[in-house]
Amino acid sequence: MQVLGISVDSSPANKVFAEQNGIKFPLLSDFQRKVSEDYGVLNPDAGFANRTTFVVDKEGVIQFIQKGKEAIDPSGAGAACSTLEHKK
Repeated sequence: MQVLGISVDSSPANKVFAEQNGIKFPLLSDFQRKVSEDYGVLNPDAGFANRTTFVVDKEGVIQFIQKGKEAIDPSGAGAACSTLEHKK
């Protein structure tokens, strides 16, 4: 399993955020907002991406989506990953 974070903030801002919050997984910059737009989570008027968690399987298919405040809690994504792991 691979965990990646993506933010519309710059790489330097993401680095500081990761250090301040003890984030151990890669935090990538979507400064051009292309990924956020492609995944349908960009709020173009405000210039930010709505907080969303996606679980993507090895074939690149989205298996789980969690939006808003619920996306802060990783337990839903963890359960989805566990379910995928047991489908092998």
